[in-house]
Amino acid sequence: MDPLDKAFSKIKRADFLPEGVKNQAFVDAPIDIGFGQTNSQPTTVRMMLKWLEPQAGDKILDVGSGSGWTTALLSYLVGSHGKVYAVEKIPELLEFGRENATTIGIINVEFFPAGELFGLPKFAPYDRILVSASATKVPEDLLAQLKVGGRMVVPVLDSIFVINKVGPDDFETQEKPDFVFVPLV
Repeated sequence: MDPLDKAFSKIKRADFLPEGVKNQAFVDAPIDIGFGQTNSQPTTVRMMLKWLEPQAGDKILDVGSGSGWTTALLSYLVGSHGKVYAVEKIPELLEFGRENATTIGIINVEFFPAGELFGLPKFAPYDRILVSASATKVPEDLLAQLKVGGRMVVPVLDSIFVINKVGPDDFETQEKPDFVFVPLV
């Protein structure tokens, strides 16, 4: 079985939804989790994770961790020798995501409140960076936190960008158009 298929079968979306909408977990659409944020559409999450190509043992930054669902999926994909650092700006969602991950036994993840800079420079560089909300432009702060040879997947306006860092200041970028995300706050 494909690693993404295994992750999606092991990490249940319903475990990361508020009580009143858990019954919508199998709907292939974004689901409101409060505070103007959503639990992203499963098809979109799968595509983003496929483009991100997380590997066992990777150190990953998950920006805009929300309910913790993508954080938990990443945790499963990097395995016990990997590590996921999750950042979230909305305190209630930070706690919601942390509780959800803890409840299902995720141990290779740490949750942090988002700071003034995008990301979490303290633990950089990262092998992979996933951003789960739309920025108005590619966040330069995050490019600096990506290691050479690393990859970032980030929504910008109505596209998803897959960015490979091929040198200290050299990037290769692919644009995947026609997506809709809540704004990165």
